[in-house]
Amino acid sequence: MRVKTARGRTVSSQRWLQRQLNDPYVAEAKKRGYRSRAAFKLLQLDDQFRFLKPGGRVVDLGAAPGGWTQVAVERVKPGKGGGVVVGIDITPIEPIAGATVLAKDFYDDDAPAVLEELLGGPADVVLSDMAAAATGETQVDHLRIMGLAETAHDFARQVLKPGGSFVAKVLRGGTERTLLDRLKRDFAKVKHVKPEASRADSAEMYVVGIGFRGQEAL
Repeated sequence: MRVKTARGRTVSSQRWLQRQLNDPYVAEAKKRGYRSRAAFKLLQLDDQFRFLKPGGRVVDLGAAPGGWTQVAVERVKPGKGGGVVVGIDITPIEPIAGATVLAKDFYDDDAPAVLEELLGGPADVVLSDMAAAATGETQVDHLRIMGLAETAHDFARQVLKPGGSFVAKVLRGGTERTLLDRLKRDFAKVKHVKPEASRADSAEMYVVGIGFRGQEAL
């Protein structure tokens, strides 16, 4: 599909709009009621690694607008299957059926205890699709996203149960190896993956840690 150029619209915004209109995942997300195309990244990651299981306890960090939280609800089946899903973000999130959404900063000192209480115990899975606003400076963007992934990993170590899983967005750029090495100490299996729904021209990838070693790793 082609769009007419609107007066005053920047070249970058024109490109973004054109890409959105031509993106099959954007159309499919609307059709299936997902709040973002990112939902398909989590679906594909879980199809490959099977970390979202019925009855599981899941925390989605930086959850807004809620696409990943929606997928977690579908897969762990709260209520019927006994699963629990909590999405946390400093940006308020519209309610999601089957999940608890919390307007809170997970950096807060009491966040681990609050989340564990809402979950009813330690988490089986910690998810993070967090990304800082792009600056246009490749290395700055890389470092900011890696900082978020490292913070999410630190948080996961506090709330995961032994055997649990961790999934986070990273950006290729030179320092991702440091996080991978840390994850390998904490998890039995660690993979670096680019799901099909991640745009080919993006440096975005995901790290998946399976089999948290618990106190052995701390």
